[in-house]
Amino acid sequence: MGNVISYSGYLEDLMEHYKVLLYSGQLDIILAYPLTENYIQKMKWSGVDKYAKAPRKLWKVGNELAGYVKSVDNLTEVLVRNAGHFVPYDQPKWALDLITRTYAYITVYPRLKQYPLADGEDPGIPLFLTPLIENGEIQEARTKALVQHKDMGNVTSYSGYFTVNETYNSNLFFWFFPAMHNPETAPVVVWLQGGPGATSLIGLFLENGPFIVTANKTLKMRKYSWNSEHNVIYIDNPVGTGYSFTHDKKGYVTSATQVGRSLNSALVQFFLLFPELQNNDFFVTGESYAGKYVPAVSHAIKNHNIKAKTKINLKGLAIGNGWVDPENQIRYSDYLYQIGLIDQNGKIEYQKYERKCREFIKQKKFAEANEILSILIPDSNSLFHNLTGFEYYYNYLKVKDDTNSNWMSEWIQRVDVRSAIHVGNNSFHKTDIVREYLINDIMQSIIRHLEDLVEHYKVLLYNGQLDILVAYPLTENYIQKMKWSGAYKYAKAPRKLWKVENELAGYVKTVDNLTEVLVRNAGHFVPYDPPKWALDLITRFTHNKNF
Repeated sequence: MGNVISYSGYLEDLMEHYKVLLYSGQLDIILAYPLTENYIQKMKWSGVDKYAKAPRKLWKVGNELAGYVKSVDNLTEVLVRNAGHFVPYDQPKWALDLITRTYAYITVYPRLKQYPLADGEDPGIPLFLTPLIENGEIQEARTKALVQHKDMGNVTSYSGYFTVNETYNSNLFFWFFPAMHNPETAPVVVWLQGGPGATSLIGLFLENGPFIVTANKTLKMRKYSWNSEHNVIYIDNPVGTGYSFTHDKKGYVTSATQVGRSLNSALVQFFLLFPELQNNDFFVTGESYAGKYVPAVSHAIKNHNIKAKTKINLKGLAIGNGWVDPENQIRYSDYLYQIGLIDQNGKIEYQKYERKCREFIKQKKFAEANEILSILIPDSNSLFHNLTGFEYYYNYLKVKDDTNSNWMSEWIQRVDVRSAIHVGNNSFHKTDIVREYLINDIMQSIIRHLEDLVEHYKVLLYNGQLDILVAYPLTENYIQKMKWSGAYKYAKAPRKLWKVENELAGYVKTVDNLTEVLVRNAGHFVPYDPPKWALDLITRFTHNKNF
């Protein structure tokens, strides 16, 4: 590395006579993939025009996606997945295969399963707590809401339904876990999943709740559960999500504002059910599309508290890998290119769709913008999938879902579990209907709410380093464009190391009420990937501890 003399002239000549393989490890820093691409694109040789237009293909070793390859005449260029500077050290099997294999395409897309009740199974009846709360029968409501199940040991929890719209019989399902330590003073945290339409039981069982569902469909305790130091509420939100439901099509929400109002109604009922927690610090948290929900309900609470008798002691909000400001987050092309998942041609194709998407947003054609987003990344036949072969866009070190989410999905739909959590025979919903009704809201920004909230409450915006769907640079894009009193200081503020014991967990920047964090070695689901660090992150935030 000490010699700065270029040898590209030699390489250009050699390629006219011999085969040349140029490969890069995806995770290298010192000679990263884009650095290799830069000099390849500037090389002068007979195949230069063909190389510029050549398609990139998938390279598989057995059933494993090993990387991406482009071959033109004598030149073969390869990106090796999950490898650093020393490719044969990191991926010896793939490195051995590198010079001999051919390359193929794959197509698969995972979905959560539904498990309907068998004939004759009796899950009991749903528990609607709102009438009891309105009648002041608080103790009876709490007694009925108590969850009792053999797999849960001595962990106390409560669940049931809060009615949020009597006209349409719209009901939100909640599951509450008091803190294991000092519940009477511990902060209260509500967790909201994204989607839109993803059950918050994903957070409970896969990320930060007290239980994990095993392969045998039994429960085991999670070591780093958020309810160790917090009172945690999980809500299936909005209606049509998980076990939450409405009996009228008019009951489905069509905007983040409606989401906020429904959640505020549910939370007011929660604090009437547990009045001893009303004065505890309260935080709204969530991830992904909850980047819309969290500001929406926080804004609704702020307005509610102005005149309400039952006030909610809102202290802050935390958003992980949040979808907040689509116009400024549709910037996948540079990011995917920098991590080697697309080449220059792929980047150009991405940019074409990104420009069109942003044009639709500016024209307030939000449904059309959402169609472009589906072309770019989330759908099974998206540009992202076709260019990269990935079946999973939540962590770029993984091509497939390894969360075993269907273990959870099967367990929570069992008849004995349904009875224990008081949902009866209500359907466990997929995301489709919620997304359908929110189609004109998905690509709208909620940044104005966030700008207002950060002036009054603590705000934590955190990202997993390895996420693709809502990658760190996409979050930084909208933060840098936020209009708030600390914007100038934020632009100048230093970034600091965040350590958990002796481990480097990530990087943090704090200015006034805003804290922004990059979590190392985490994907879209931060509490799932490094659970110890995620618990430290939320605990520091809610307990006012410095990073």
